[in-house]
Amino acid sequence: MAQRKTKITEPTIAEAPATGKQIKRKVAIGRFSNETQYAKGVFYDKENDPMGKQALDILSSKLAASGKFLLLERSDLATLLEEAKRGDTELSTIGADYMIIGSVTEFGRKNTGKTGFLTSQKTQTVEATVAIRIVDVSNGLIIYSDEGKGSAEITNKTTLGMGGKAGYDATLSDKAISEAIGQLVENIINKCTDKPWRTYFINYDNEAIMIGGGSSQGINVGDTFAVKTKGKKVKNPQTGVMIELPGKEIGKVTVEATAGDTPETEFSVVSYQGATIDTNKLTDYYIEEVK
Repeated sequence: MAQRKTKITEPTIAEAPATGKQIKRKVAIGRFSNETQYAKGVFYDKENDPMGKQALDILSSKLAASGKFLLLERSDLATLLEEAKRGDTELSTIGADYMIIGSVTEFGRKNTGKTGFLTSQKTQTVEATVAIRIVDVSNGLIIYSDEGKGSAEITNKTTLGMGGKAGYDATLSDKAISEAIGQLVENIINKCTDKPWRTYFINYDNEAIMIGGGSSQGINVGDTFAVKTKGKKVKNPQTGVMIELPGKEIGKVTVEATAGDTPETEFSVVSYQGATIDTNKLTDYYIEEVK
């Protein structure tokens, strides 16, 4: 890479203008388990759980359709939770802003019907309950927890023995789980996007200044972001949870180029204006979207 001088200035920092757009958040779905009575059977294969995969696929599809997220595949839940507990960005390899953990907690199906003189009617009903938790990877805290309920049914009617006769309709479980998840999607989107997007320096020297994030998240050449120092961490005496106080803005970066092959490896080359950065303590700074 060609040698490039970095411009450093010390005057009062001008506010970085808002980008007028929203950066896509990186979301990892850690796992979607089956906690229903069906999964507690002796012969149920928990390692190859179709209901959990079904729910995961539906949630992934709905979040992708919103256009606000980059979904990352993560399967090692134990590792993810351990990394999230550290609350230490330079140690975490999750590569996501948020992690979603979900489960199908209730699932049932029933058949009801009535028979008349010339007609008979049979209704199949499936009901499902889905619970989810959202973990903020930067601090390991659960920022949202809720459950949704859904149901689906189909009715077959016969007259004088003529009419549709069908066994259990497997698509009903899809519809019930989809309805349950659909009740949660709006809140998931709001919770994951109400806080400004944040990233970090991944390199800072005379050759190049680079930050995490790239074009697939909606970052373009010319975009500007605020540079802040991390706030002091204090413990909430009521909960015992460590809380990071708001950081202080010391400068801004402007995107000059984006690169990278995948959402996990993307980065942006930027220029910086502001107070001097201590390159030996890059983890003391973060870059934030200006709302």
